[in-house]
Amino acid sequence: MLGIVQEREGLRLPPGGVDEPVILRIVREMTKRLYAAGCSGSWMIVRDGEVVGLCSYKRPPADGRVEIGYSTAPQRRGAGIATAAVAAIAQIATADPAIQALIAQTAIDNLASQRVLEKNAFVRTGQRIDAADDAVMTWIKRLY
Repeated sequence: MLGIVQEREGLRLPPGGVDEPVILRIVREMTKRLYAAGCSGSWMIVRDGEVVGLCSYKRPPADGRVEIGYSTAPQRRGAGIATAAVAAIAQIATADPAIQALIAQTAIDNLASQRVLEKNAFVRTGQRIDAADDAVMTWIKRLY
């Protein structure tokens, strides 16, 4: 069973962990900023007691939108985990009247992530150059 949770007691990690240490530090800081702003939009993706990924809002909602991010442990990719996690984020966001749309970005060559968004009814809105990620595709999913 797949779920997104905030607690971590009794959970285990997959072989090789969830992500690179530098990414985990970025996610940890992002989560601290979210909670400091009163936003609880950061989750672990758990399947059968194992943390198989991470997902979150990148910043608190603003102007009716919130940008999401997600990743799956390398050893657990290709099993629909990210697709299910993005669907869960959308369901949670739909219950928040401050959020009318989810936005996301993917690397141009990250076809798997693009498929995750397409399967969750995101629409590609364009392309831009990101200082950290080079060229990225931009996406939106309107909730209302």
